[in-house]
Order: sequence, then structure tokens, then C-alpha cells
Amino acid sequence: MVEKVLSAGKRYRIAVAWAHDENTIGAISRAVREGFVEAIMIGNHSEIKRLCKTTGADEKLFTIINVTDEKEASEEAIRLAVTGEADIVMKGLVGTDKFLRTVMDKDHGLMLPDTILSYVCAIEIPAYKKLLFITDPAVIPFPDLGQKIAMAEYAIAMARRFGIEKPKIALIGASEKMTRHSGNSTDYAVMCKMAERGQIKNCIMDGPLDIFLACDKNSVRIKNVPTPVDGDADILLFPSLESCNPFYKGLMLFAGGELAGLIRGTRNPVIVMSRSESEKSKYYCIALSCFML
Repeated sequence: MVEKVLSAGKRYRIAVAWAHDENTIGAISRAVREGFVEAIMIGNHSEIKRLCKTTGADEKLFTIINVTDEKEASEEAIRLAVTGEADIVMKGLVGTDKFLRTVMDKDHGLMLPDTILSYVCAIEIPAYKKLLFITDPAVIPFPDLGQKIAMAEYAIAMARRFGIEKPKIALIGASEKMTRHSGNSTDYAVMCKMAERGQIKNCIMDGPLDIFLACDKNSVRIKNVPTPVDGDADILLFPSLESCNPFYKGLMLFAGGELAGLIRGTRNPVIVMSRSESEKSKYYCIALSCFML
């Protein structure tokens, strides 16, 4: 992904809201030095300069806009995107809920008309043979059927951008058993039929599946559960934020994962990451935002 971004030879303008953390400054600094972004750092000028000095980043690489609080920083970043002065918006140290409220503002935000906002990330995990796309760990607490369909379509579009023409989607549950007590079972049955009929295009879909059946061929053999995903999933779609968010953070913390993720459903790419994500993951997210433009 990074090689393709570099080979394109383009520079994209990125506005960072409340750019007050070392990993964000390090990631942005690297992207600027490599020549594919121009950075507008929004926040307390003296704090940004202090962190540049701490991290060894050259403050002259950035345009710094001095603001007094994180809400104002978020609003300024969104304003720059709305007016065309920035191509990409990135969350810095501001809280996700405050930042997303600004993104979703009906009058001044970045929401496309009649769209669903969702988050898709690609994760590189040493223990898995390929990239794994995951949705939604950040935006939709308990997605309904329409939101799950949008989540699937956003993930398919991102996977295809990476050259995966017909990704395998596992609709994740605690087990593979359908049950009348779970609303997700009904939603998953509808989605699988839609995929079969081509209403959800360009994918192979099955669910509910647990993580073993989704990502481990040996488990498919042991359990003897026939599934077209066959332990070879490209995309994992989770039934709730509360199930997806701890899963992906566990991959980061315990499995050496690095991610690249984006908000989908907005006019401009929007980078939203946990404030504790690594510098490398934040750099990958910046590259992904350029890659998807």
C-alpha cells in the first residue's frame, strides 16, 4: 500500500485536530518527509512545538494553526476539509466522541447525504497469512440490518482497492449455530441470501461463524462445518462495537498487529484512531487515506 502511494507521486493535505501526541507527530512527520502529504497541525502552538522537540520532528515541516481547545481544533479541521483547504482529516488527542460529533454535524460536517457512517480497518497480523479487514470497531454500537449491509459494502470496497476481487466475509458470532434468541442470526441469514442473489455484490459471505471457522482451516475440518469462507476470511463483520473493539485492540496489544483504518461514508477520508495506537499504525492510516482517494 505504501509503495503504491509513494509511486503515485501525489501530495495530499491533511488537517490534524488537536495534534498533541507523540505518535501522531511522528507518523505525520514521516509521511511529510516521504513526500505524500502536507500537514496542517491544529492545536496549542507551544505544545506542538514542545512535542516536535521531544520526538525530534522538524516543526518547519508543518503548518501550525494555534487554537485553544480540542472542540475548536476539531471544528477547524473539518472546516478546512469542507472549504477544500484539506483533503484528509485526522483525529489527534481529542476524544473520539467529540471528534465524531463534529464530523457528523448536519450543517458543517463531512457526512454524505443519506449515508451510514462506519469504520473499516485492515490489520496486518504476523499469525495470519494475509491482511484481515475488520468492521466496525469504532462507530456503530449495535448495528441494525441496514447498517450491517453498509458495513459489509464498505469493507468489500476497501478490500477490492487492495486487489482482493471477491473477498470472503465471515459474519461473526459466538458460534456457527443459528438461534431464534439472536437478532443477529436473522440479519445474517438475510445478508447471506442477499449476497447469494448479488444484492450485496463481489463477495463470498457466510455466518454466523466463530473466529475459528472464519480464520482457521483446521478448525473447519475438526468441526466438520461446511462453509464457503472455509477458514480463509478476508473480512470479519462483528455484530457490535463492544465485540469488535476489544477484539481488534487485543490483536494490536497481544498479537503484534498493525492497522490501517478509515471512517467511511464521508466526503473526505477521516482518520480516527485510539489515542494509544502505535506510530506505525497511525502512519499506515495516513497512507491508507491517500490510497483510498
